[in-house]
Amino acid sequence: MESTKFDIADYLDSKEMIAEYLNEVLEEGNDAQIINAIGNIAKAIGMTKIAEETGLSRPSLYKALSDGAKPQFGTIMKVLKAVGGQIQINPQTA
Repeated sequence: MESTKFDIADYLDSKEMIAEYLNEVLEEGNDAQIINAIGNIAKAIGMTKIAEETGLSRPSLYKALSDGAKPQFGTIMKVLKAVGGQIQINPQTA
């Protein structure tokens, strides 16, 4: 029996799915998981397209969004903008 490795990027096929996925990770995840999620989204959309829109090279994107990476905030903001996302702050409820 042959199995394939699960890749969440294969399922991020709409803006709504991407937003739901990223919001869940932002709410429940840690820094590394958030960076990984942004990388998965970039991969789902296409690293070449994200590289063109951010002005970053593909190798730089892969490096910045890889496991254990600590990308600069500016890089994260460029990628979020390129994937059609934004950061929004809402007050916490008690």
